[in-house]
Amino acid sequence: MGRTAAFFDLDKTVIAKSSVLAFGRAFYKGGLITRRMVAQGAFAQFRYVLRGTTSNQMEEVKNRLAALCEGWSVDQVSAIIAGSLQDRIAPIVYAEAAALIEEHRAAGRDVVIVSSAGAEVVRPIAAMLGVEHVVATELAIADGRYTGEVLTYPAGEGKVEAMVRIAEAAGYRLEDCYAYSDSITDVPMLAAVGHPTAVNPDKELRAVAAHRGWPVRDFRKPKKSGPTSRQIALGSAAVAVGVLLGWLWFGRHDDPDN
Repeated sequence: MGRTAAFFDLDKTVIAKSSVLAFGRAFYKGGLITRRMVAQGAFAQFRYVLRGTTSNQMEEVKNRLAALCEGWSVDQVSAIIAGSLQDRIAPIVYAEAAALIEEHRAAGRDVVIVSSAGAEVVRPIAAMLGVEHVVATELAIADGRYTGEVLTYPAGEGKVEAMVRIAEAAGYRLEDCYAYSDSITDVPMLAAVGHPTAVNPDKELRAVAAHRGWPVRDFRKPKKSGPTSRQIALGSAAVAVGVLLGWLWFGRHDDPDN
């Protein structure tokens, strides 16, 4: 057997919530988004925690984020993410995922995070986890600002295409590789390798995993001491509802960050 790899989805697989939405308040404080956008993002997180996502919703998110980021300064976005990474991301990393990454590395496998989130978000998170290889959404940049154009969007079959390219370049045989994800949209990613595992699967993926005989793992513990993943999910849902209702009822009078 030659070189092998372990491919990890990011959101709700390695971390307990959406990586992009986790930075919503930081972007608000940096002046990049409005209070209404914070409320909308909170509701999106609430829906994501409870129901996961679908291919259509992922496409909608891609288009909205691309339009939203148009004109943003690349340097400012990078500074905001770097400045809030430990506060927003470190507490929601699953301890089980971090340990599994280390197990694969100790076994001599390359670890690759494959996510449809923006590379600006995924790369710093990967670096924090000691992961060097990343596949993520790439946005076009001109004169130091995002243009609103999406260059690559690895989702669904797009993740598989990226994995195939990586395997060909590195000499992996995908049938010897591992993959982990939580979402029904990542069935192609899981089916592409010889050792797939459904992690914290949504209802649809859990059913597919049972039908195909794939292992299922439920990650619960955040990497640092603190609330369990269930408490994080319920807390995120409660905050989301509170922020959304606060915006709907009080409008401009209240700041959702307070």
